Parts: sequence; C-alpha cells; structure tokens
Amino acid sequence: MKNNGFYNGRKVFITGHTGFKGSWICKILLEEGAQICGYSLEPDSENILFSTSKICNEVHNVFGDIRDYGRLSGALSSFMPDVVIHMAAQPIVRESYKNPLKTYSTNVIGTVNILEAIRNCESVRSVVNVTTDKVYKNIEQQKGYVEEDALNGFDPYSNSKSCSELVTSAYINSYFDKEGVAVSTCRAGNVIGGGDFSKDRIVPDCYRFASENKKIIVRNPDSVRPYQHVIDPVAAYLLVAHKQYEDTSTAGAFNIGPDFMDNIKTKDIVTLFCSNWGEGVSWKVQKEAKAPHEAKYLYLDCKKIKKELDWHPIWDIGTAIQKTVEWYKHYFFQNDICRCMENQIRCFYRDGGRI
Repeated sequence: MKNNGFYNGRKVFITGHTGFKGSWICKILLEEGAQICGYSLEPDSENILFSTSKICNEVHNVFGDIRDYGRLSGALSSFMPDVVIHMAAQPIVRESYKNPLKTYSTNVIGTVNILEAIRNCESVRSVVNVTTDKVYKNIEQQKGYVEEDALNGFDPYSNSKSCSELVTSAYINSYFDKEGVAVSTCRAGNVIGGGDFSKDRIVPDCYRFASENKKIIVRNPDSVRPYQHVIDPVAAYLLVAHKQYEDTSTAGAFNIGPDFMDNIKTKDIVTLFCSNWGEGVSWKVQKEAKAPHEAKYLYLDCKKIKKELDWHPIWDIGTAIQKTVEWYKHYFFQNDICRCMENQIRCFYRDGGRI
C-alpha cells in the first residue's frame, strides 16, 4: 500500500497518538512501513479508535503528560526520530471555557516542551506542529483567512493555539533556522471521520443520537465551517513533513482545508449524515440559553499550500460524510475496523492522495 516510499523505515515520533487524528496518522504510517513512537496520555473511554484499530499493538507507546518535560524529553531522545508530528492538545472549545488553565498549560507549555526536547535531540530534521483553523482573529468575514492574517483566537482553546503558533515562531527564529531543522505549523479545518467520539462535536453527536434511534440535536444550525475528512489533513501533515525534510525552504505556516464550496452550514452536514445513515434518522434545533461564544463564519484560504506543495483536498464533503458514516456503521455492527480503515486509505490513494 506504500504511497511513495519516503516513510518506509523512517522513524516518526507522534505526540497525541492515541487520539482521533493521532490514530489515523499512525494507521497511515504503519501501512507505509514507518517506525513509530507515540507519546500520549493513557487512552480513556474516548480513545475507542486507538484500541479497535489495534494500533496500540503496533507502535511503541510511551504514556505521559505533554506537560512533563522530563518524561517527554527522555522518550524523544531514546527513540531518536527523523520526523516529529506534534498533535497532543486539549482540543475542545467548550472544555476550554470550563478549564482554561489545563487548556493553556497543555497547548502552550506542551508546545514549549516538545520544541525544547527537539532542540536537544540531534536526530530530528523535520517537525510539524498541528494547530487549528481557529488561530485567526475571527472578524466574521465571508472569505478565507490567509496565513498572514492576525492570530488571536477568541476562546481559551483557540487562543492557546494562537500562542502555540507564536511559540513555534520564536523557536524557529532563535534555534531551528540556525540548526537546519525544518519546522512548519498546520492549521486544519473542522475534521470529521470514523472513530471520533469526542464530546461537543457535531458528527460524533450525530452518531450517538442515530445509534440510539433518537432525533439529532443541533445547537447552531447556521454556523459555517471548513469540514474535511480526517485523511485529507493527516496526509497533508505528512506531505509537509516529507517535503521540508528534503528541502527546508518549503517550511512555513499552512492552512489545510476543503475547497470553498465545501465550507458548509452545520445543518447541511447533519442532513448529509442523516441521508447516509438512513433508517429515518432526523434532526432538530435546540438552542441553549447560556451558550458560550462560537463564531458564525470560518473559512480557510488554502492557496499557499496548493501553490507551494502542489497539495489539494481529495474528498469533497459528500464523500467525506459517506466515508465517515461507513466507518461508524462498521463499528455499530461490530465489523472489521482495521480493514475499513485500510480500504479507506487505499481509496484515498487511488483518488490521488499522497504523502
């Protein structure tokens, strides 16, 4: 199943590898023949994908907190990786309102810790820090934000990721540029796909209601987001790491999102989910009396990565939902999750995806 051979035998260190995107990136890299060391908190009840896909048995797992510099640095220096993908985070906006201290310490100090560990590990040549589309100062514009726009996320989660971007920039300027280590940040849109069971996310909520034959509850039906299937951004992270490993001048900050027509309203993605799930599932709007602030519009302009790395999204929103529901159906009926993921990765490659 190898896509181009770059990752065959390559040593890749991944933080947050037990999470939703972390599990998918591990699966792709395992299919490519990479050697993987993952660093993460021990899996909890939300890390269903990591266990059901059997990834846990195929990577070297180091369980620890990203805020524990000693343990993190020890794991990195022992493994001596070529490439580092930093994904460990507190990723939920609503949780950040409830627990800002944990959010900032995980997302900001965690970034300092991994970059400092990399600075003291001579083997690393390529680093990708995964942030979010929410790093931008959102002025509710109905056009895409570009990489040069102001960073100032509104809520604690978004703002902590803006800070992570600034920390990364400081380390690049102060250390990595001089040492020839290529470092990029990747700002992906709203990621959907099989295996996401996080709270307060629309597609996992859709699955939970549909699997119980209940009407899906939608809080903000008219919010517009750049939805994309998880394989698209994960493959982009790997492409960025690959290209900058071979040519450090390609490193930078990159938006990773769908084509403009696939920036859609929440109610439209729920309608697509219902259509693919079938069985008469439907949805209703249920507003909250004291809901935390959420931006109404969020678009990404991805011209930079398209021009500089010849990248483009592979699956449109219709395909993304179809593949997502396919995975959840496999899980619901206790079918082979590993084979489902392998088939979807193979299909992604056939459709033109690359890493």
